[in-house]
Amino acid sequence: MSDTTTPAPRLSRAAGHGRPAAPVRIVHVGLGNFFRAHQAWYTDKAPDAADWGIAAFTGRSPAMANALNPQDGLYTLITRGATDSFDVISSISAVHAASDHEAWLGYWSSPDLAVVTLTVTEAGYMRAPDGALDRSREDVQADIAALRADPLAAAATAPGRIVSGYLARRAAGAGAIAVVPCDNLPDNGPALERVVADLIDAVDPSLADWAAQNVAFGTTMVDRITPATTDEHRAAVLAALGVVDASPVPTEPFSEWVIAGQFPKGRPAWDAAGATIVDDVVPFEQRKLWLLNGSHSLLAYSGTIRGHETVADAINDPVNRAWVEEWWDEASRHLTLPEADVAAYRQALLSRFENPNIRHVLAQIAADGSQKIPVRIVPTLRAERAAGRVPVGATRAVAAWVCHLRGLGAPIKDARASEVAALGEGTLEESVDKVLAFLGADLAADEQVRAAVVAHAEDLTAHAGAARS
Repeated sequence: MSDTTTPAPRLSRAAGHGRPAAPVRIVHVGLGNFFRAHQAWYTDKAPDAADWGIAAFTGRSPAMANALNPQDGLYTLITRGATDSFDVISSISAVHAASDHEAWLGYWSSPDLAVVTLTVTEAGYMRAPDGALDRSREDVQADIAALRADPLAAAATAPGRIVSGYLARRAAGAGAIAVVPCDNLPDNGPALERVVADLIDAVDPSLADWAAQNVAFGTTMVDRITPATTDEHRAAVLAALGVVDASPVPTEPFSEWVIAGQFPKGRPAWDAAGATIVDDVVPFEQRKLWLLNGSHSLLAYSGTIRGHETVADAINDPVNRAWVEEWWDEASRHLTLPEADVAAYRQALLSRFENPNIRHVLAQIAADGSQKIPVRIVPTLRAERAAGRVPVGATRAVAAWVCHLRGLGAPIKDARASEVAALGEGTLEESVDKVLAFLGADLAADEQVRAAVVAHAEDLTAHAGAARS
């Protein structure tokens, strides 16, 4: 007897799922899970969502474009709390691989385009240690050469892609635009503006005047824990909605978006969807970078060294939990938000970290430590030293990264992999010296900091895998 069961339909607008595609007025770079759980979700929930469609471009891999194009850009957001909720998100009107340069230039050339957003990770900004564009990189050099030779040329890096968009928009006379980075980087608006300005200087200095008159950079703080997609999530969507979704997004109930900046051609009513519009993002940014992201990095290295796989596993280890609280005590001293707000945020973080339905893999968080440790841990380390204290939490976080670079815990995955792997070579003391020199000459010259990092690294090494034993 043959099986006559009708296959479940694939998620698509043609099958009646989601809303009709809105006209494209936003271009986004970095079509990952975080963007789809955050900026795309806020846009979808805005009351004027029907007027604000997103054209989303992948990073370098076309995989997400291949997954979402057959679904007309639709996907399911799975919010995992005490019970799961499933929402089809309709804000992405078009999906493109990074290689679709013709489409990229086409959107930038349109006067309808009002906003460009990015989620390319800290490493995607191509910054040198001093915050300038890292012109020593081969991909940056290749973008400079290509755009000098032909303003219509395709670029590979995020700054290069932005500059190619500027060139197209200037040529088309398409007018002003807002550029809004949404990565965990302090002052992400000025940070992006600087590397783009450096690239303009190398490619076509005459473009600087046009950019000054036509481009408004926003600065943001973003927060929503969003793990990677697994087959479990695809099966959950099929069971709950009866549709096949190649790339649903799991996320937590909590979400926060703080935005500062001007939008010369308007923006979606993100504030009506829960975003906070402010004059100064910095206090919120520091709270999030130090308390959430800093503790994530501490857990990613120390937790995997102790044998844990996820954030929930690690935070339920009393040793790791005490280390996180210790780190929070240090970082909190240097926040400018009211103490009651900071205390409430810490309590909320514990609940978020403990959520058993969010499998946030520590090895995923451990990636790109060379970009993360300097902005998540080092500011508190320096502030504590300026106050005359040798911080325990901050030096332990640095020590955990040293041990990670020496092969303990999560595997090394870093935008500067060959450089940072070399930091872990030699004796433990030699590794500590090299890591501190990498983080700053002042730290390398501080004998008390060095001694604390060495002691923590020795302890972590001695107790590797302790949580499994």
